[in-house]
Amino acid sequence: MISVNTHEAKTTLSTLLAAVEERGENVIICRNGKPVARLVPAGANQVDHFRTHPKLTGEFTENPVAGIPDEAWPEEYR
Repeated sequence: MISVNTHEAKTTLSTLLAAVEERGENVIICRNGKPVARLVPAGANQVDHFRTHPKLTGEFTENPVAGIPDEAWPEEYR
């Protein structure tokens, strides 16, 4: 992974794009030391963080928001 500031990104954009295109590099562009953008290969697989994993599908057998009855708690926590 390559990390550059905005000035360096502007002056070496062609070189950075070549690194992304030819070697599959990820380039982080920072402003005042904080990351603000990322250059990645156009064909890079993006992860959909909102898609449900296939193993997590199914039905609830109990109400997931129902309270736990008092007798289920250990005595010291009642």
